[in-house]
Amino acid sequence: MTTAHATSPTLIRQAAVFDGSRLLSAQDVLIDGPVIAAVGTRLEAPDGATVLDGAGRTLLPGLIDAHTHTTDTAQLRQALLFGITTELDMGGSAETARRMRAAADERDDLADVRVATTGATAPGGHPCQLVELGMIEPFPTVGGPDEADAFVAARVAEGADHLKIFIEDGTAIGKPLPLMSPQTVTALIRAAHERGLRTVAHTLTRSAARQAIDCGIDGLAHAPADGPSDQALIEAAVAAGVFIVPTLTALTGMTAVPAEYELCDDPRLRPYADPQWLADLDEIRTTDPARRIGPIGVEPQYAADAALRMFRLGVPLLAGTDGTGGHGHPTTHGISYHGELALLVAAGLTPAQALTAATSAPADAFGLSDRGRIGPGLRADLLLVAGDPTRDITALRAITALWRTGTLVERTAPLAEQTKDRTQE
Repeated sequence: MTTAHATSPTLIRQAAVFDGSRLLSAQDVLIDGPVIAAVGTRLEAPDGATVLDGAGRTLLPGLIDAHTHTTDTAQLRQALLFGITTELDMGGSAETARRMRAAADERDDLADVRVATTGATAPGGHPCQLVELGMIEPFPTVGGPDEADAFVAARVAEGADHLKIFIEDGTAIGKPLPLMSPQTVTALIRAAHERGLRTVAHTLTRSAARQAIDCGIDGLAHAPADGPSDQALIEAAVAAGVFIVPTLTALTGMTAVPAEYELCDDPRLRPYADPQWLADLDEIRTTDPARRIGPIGVEPQYAADAALRMFRLGVPLLAGTDGTGGHGHPTTHGISYHGELALLVAAGLTPAQALTAATSAPADAFGLSDRGRIGPGLRADLLLVAGDPTRDITALRAITALWRTGTLVERTAPLAEQTKDRTQE
C-alpha cells in the first residue's frame, strides 16, 4: 500500500540527538511533513502537533545499509522494521532493481533503495557461476576495455545509481574464475565517472583490493579477507581516498557460528524477525558447517583488521551487510545490520564511530546529501531508541519510534505473542 506523509507536525522533546557525528544532549526536534523543520532547545510546538517525550532516549538519523542485494519489497519492509531507512543495493537483475526503486519511491512503509543494476564482470567471471546453477538469470559481461563505455551507458539506461565491479578470482569459493584486466576495470571506472556514477568493487582478497585501488575505484564493497593485509595496501587505500564496507556479518555467515545466532535470540529483535528467516536459521544451525559452507578461503578477522587499520588512518568506513538471505546463508535484511554494528565495535570502533558508519558516512560516500544526519531541511528519516547507543551499540536495538520521510512507521511484530507465550512458560 502507499502511505501518506504525516498531516500534522511532530515535536520530540528533550531527547539526546546523535546527529550523524556527535551526541547532543536534551534537544527538541520538529518534524513537519517529510523533513526535519527545526532542531534546538525549547522549541515551540505548532498548533495541532503531536508531542513526544524523548527524555532518556536517543534520536538518530535513519540507518543506511551500504551493501545489500534486494529482490523483493518484503526485504525492504524487513529492513525498515529494524531502523534501516535506506539500502544501497550492490547488483542484481535490472528489472528487479527498477521495480524495487519504484516501490520505494511510492511507499513510506519500505526502506528507500539506491541500485547498481547489473554488475561488471568478465565473461564467465563471478557471479556467472550462479547462472550455471540456475540461481540468477544470464546477464551481460565485459570482454575488454573497448566494451566498457557501452556497458556503463547501458547501466545508466537501466536506472543505475552507482556501478558495481566484480574483481573475484575464486579464492573465496575455492573455484578459479576469470578476471577482467586492470585496463578494463580502469575503463569502466572512467566511463562511470564521466556519467556521474560512483564505483564500488567486490574485493574479498588483498590482490583484488589493490587492483581496485590502483584502477581508481571509489570504494571497496568488502574488506580483504584472504590473509593479513600488509601496510602497503593499507596506505594505498588511504592515499587513494577510497571508502570501505567490511561486511563482517556476511563473512561470519561463512563460518560455523554466524553472528545471526546471537541476534535471533535478542528479545529486542526477535519479535520483528521474518518467521521464514528464523525457520531457515534453525535449519542452518542443524546443518554440518562443512557441507553448508564448502571451501572458503577468507576469514572475518583479516577483514576486520584491514578495515580498522584503514579507518584509523582516515579511510571512511561504512556499515553494510551484503544482506541477501536464502541459499544456506544466514545474512539477511534488517536484523543482520545490528550484528554488523556489534562486530564493528568488537573489531575496535567505538559505538559512536559505528553509528557514524551507519548514518553520515554512507550518505557522504554515495552523495545522499538529504539524509544520514539530523538537521533542518533534511529528510525526516529518524529512529528513537531507549538508552544511549553511543555507549552501548546494542541500545540501537530498542527502537521506540521510527519515521520514514516524516511518516511514523507501524512496526508490526508477527512473533511478539509467540515470544510472550515462551517467556510465560
